Amino acid sequence: MCGTCGCGSEENGAKILAPAIGKETHGHDHGHHHHDHEHSHDHHHGHHHHHHDHDHDHHHKTVLEVERDILQQNEIMAARNRGYFDAKGIFALNLVSSPGSGKTSLLERTLKDMKDKISFYVIEGDQQTLNDANRIAALDVPVLQINTGKGCHLESDMVHDAVKQLNIANDSVLMIENVGNLVCPSMFNLGEHKRVVIVSTTEGDDKPIKYPDMFHTSDICIINKIDLAPYLDTNIEELKKNARQVNPSLVFFEVSATKGTGMEQWYEWLETNAKLVPEDH
Repeated sequence: MCGTCGCGSEENGAKILAPAIGKETHGHDHGHHHHDHEHSHDHHHGHHHHHHDHDHDHHHKTVLEVERDILQQNEIMAARNRGYFDAKGIFALNLVSSPGSGKTSLLERTLKDMKDKISFYVIEGDQQTLNDANRIAALDVPVLQINTGKGCHLESDMVHDAVKQLNIANDSVLMIENVGNLVCPSMFNLGEHKRVVIVSTTEGDDKPIKYPDMFHTSDICIINKIDLAPYLDTNIEELKKNARQVNPSLVFFEVSATKGTGMEQWYEWLETNAKLVPEDH
């Protein structure tokens, strides 16, 4: 079990699958079974009157050490991913949000409108199903699905394995759609150039202060479903104000992925920043 958030298990590791077919393309188990030792240690210290307190302290210390080890290992592979992206001029984005924010719809719209201008590749992260990858594959964009099982976030080694299989061309854009969750993905760097947090008007205007770590670690905030704002109590300016309290340097885009409103500004940013990736071909 993962010491950071409690997700994952030896029996339910991550699988990388090709869309539509549902065929597993990689056998690695990313279930953190090498972390499970915090549950299996059985120390007999002989000091029975201190047994409970000592075990509690030992367990707490072990969990902290495991968490540090997980994050440290993740950073090592994230740095490797980033070096690969930079060398090939690949602009990598990590898309994060709560479930239901319209993240996949935003991605679909972006790919449909921009695939003739930009070479896109996609990694989809979900606990189960190939639904999102199939939606992307229908647009004729190369995509792989990572099913994390019980895991609530993608990690850099999963992305590394998927990237190797995607054979991404130089000077492309890689969209990594993370598992829908505003907590754990904030702690795991995937080697991306920019982290994009998507929040919809239907979620209220206090999300940034409820989940500050995610907004603090993001570079871009896309406010989706602005066409629904007139029918809701959500105040977009209040949402932005709350987000700026957490991260004053956030760049905002107000869009409706279904209606297409505001998408041009997002596309312009995407094109401009894709060209800024270091090249060393």
